[in-house]
Amino acid sequence: MDGHTSTTDDYPGYAATTSWRQLLPGQRSRLTVFDVVARSATCVFETEDFVIEAPNWTPDGERLVFNCDGLLYGTAPEEDSQPRVIYTGAVTDSNNDHVISADGRFLYLSSQDGHLYEVPIAGGEARRVTRPDDGLEARYLHGISPDGGTLVHIGCRRLGGVTTYNIYAVGVRDGATHRLTESERPHDGVEYSPDGRWLYFNSERCSERAGHSQVFRMRPDGTGVEQLTFDHRVNWFPHLSPDGAVLVYLSYSTGVQGHPANEPVLLRVADSDARNAWDAVEVFGGQGTINVNSWAPDSRRFAYVDYPLEDA
Repeated sequence: MDGHTSTTDDYPGYAATTSWRQLLPGQRSRLTVFDVVARSATCVFETEDFVIEAPNWTPDGERLVFNCDGLLYGTAPEEDSQPRVIYTGAVTDSNNDHVISADGRFLYLSSQDGHLYEVPIAGGEARRVTRPDDGLEARYLHGISPDGGTLVHIGCRRLGGVTTYNIYAVGVRDGATHRLTESERPHDGVEYSPDGRWLYFNSERCSERAGHSQVFRMRPDGTGVEQLTFDHRVNWFPHLSPDGAVLVYLSYSTGVQGHPANEPVLLRVADSDARNAWDAVEVFGGQGTINVNSWAPDSRRFAYVDYPLEDA
């Protein structure tokens, strides 16, 4: 990222923490926009210096937001644009779990301290949303309700020697937390459909083979669970377009455990019920590619990050 330091010049002394994933020798991070109508991809930013991850698209269509080394950046979805840091106050350890409210006013993020925070989209001091008395070890943010009042996240809980990853909802204003699933099988990537009628997520809840994650949806109260994908691949991070018509998700090869970086993956596009899926693009990526919803407000384009190697 040419001028990675200069992007923080608006905030003297503001710096990211340093214990983050590094690029492999000869590798680069590449932020790309895919057009599902034209079936074409356009790279809008790339760097050989840093790992960038998890783009969001702002509701006004003017910026893509991504994380890099604990900080959040915004950049125009145009070729050769220069990212600028989004000031998040004392929270300088943001990971790749961040979302934007539908009205475009607030950015919500997960910190390495395990809590969720709210920051004005223009930048400002971070306000902690979650409470330390909710019984969770950590929280990984993925979705916000259309009315902006509720966040959904994956909560890590240790009980009786067993660590579970289930779906929780938390009130933005009062921090009240409610568990929506109860399983020893992992869940991840939960987010609301644009109309608020569904929560989409990936899980191993119906798999006989460890690590074999598939795409599901359920009602916001945790009822009416439906499995949507049933194939041999390992499917993660389902994201619905703003018009609710198109689904994109990340698909690993059979046998991959979790959602690791530096793997050949497919980005698959399908109907909202995951039918009629087709392969939009095959990339070298995984972790950081589409961890959070990255659809443009026009429902025609989505953004992703891949990490090609020099000899690839």
